[in-house]
Amino acid sequence: MSVQDDLAAVKRRLHDLEHTVEQLERRVAAERGVPTVPATGRPDLVTIPDTPYDSGMWTDSDDEGLGARDRHAP
Repeated sequence: MSVQDDLAAVKRRLHDLEHTVEQLERRVAAERGVPTVPATGRPDLVTIPDTPYDSGMWTDSDDEGLGARDRHAP
């Protein structure tokens, strides 16, 4: 086997192990009556409002990659 094949096999087995551990954690939590963590393992989503930000927050900042507001790019 090549190194790439070995790495792919290890990644596959690691994924299987993670999945098995998640199932075990859910079973133990269910037996104890503890609320379970979402299966995705991701934190709750945060809603970002569509309202524009206060332009006063950006008075002392530069546009990244474009240079300062009062100068021209090279």
